[in-house]
Amino acid sequence: MSNNIRRGFVLVISSPSGAGKTTICKKIIEDVDGIDLSVSVTTRQKRKGEINGKDYFFRSDKEFKTLEKNEEFLENANVFGFSYGTLKKEVVSKIEKGIDIIVDIDWQGTRQIQKYIPNDIVKVFILPPSIKELENRLGKRASEDKENFLKRMSEARKEISHYIEYDFVIINNEIEKAVSQIKSILFSERLRRYRQLNLNKLIDNLK
Repeated sequence: MSNNIRRGFVLVISSPSGAGKTTICKKIIEDVDGIDLSVSVTTRQKRKGEINGKDYFFRSDKEFKTLEKNEEFLENANVFGFSYGTLKKEVVSKIEKGIDIIVDIDWQGTRQIQKYIPNDIVKVFILPPSIKELENRLGKRASEDKENFLKRMSEARKEISHYIEYDFVIINNEIEKAVSQIKSILFSERLRRYRQLNLNKLIDNLK
């Protein structure tokens, strides 16, 4: 089926902060062809090593509100006092070209995307092996002060409660294993019948 034409989809990866979703997303982008990482717009400050346009589109509150007013977001939410949003045109244009998009967002954003493109979304939730391990991971982040750390731990517990809204749940004991599991999901979803756009033509040629 090398000549088959496929419709792409949005692979949503959600997790409480510190569960490893950012690392997992980057590894999938590195290892798998035909999938791009969605670059979100955010109003938070850049962290050390982050690049505007690659990690995020860093924008002011005013610029973000203009984008929101013009309905340019597929989803947007306020997280820890900062705004985040996924650009609609970037995602829709790519899935129509057969490119999959991996989106690193929380449950609020996932709900919004679900409403907009219900047939083009696959939802994966990443869990840490334990709360203690999550505390260790967050505690090692140099950018986190004590107050922010405690706030993130509180939010993490709330975030975890939304796992039931997702299609797949993966416990991230080992990064490589979690990445392998998500790859299996990705490759399987690419083979769904309704995503293979010229399947009827291919079948006719087999008769």
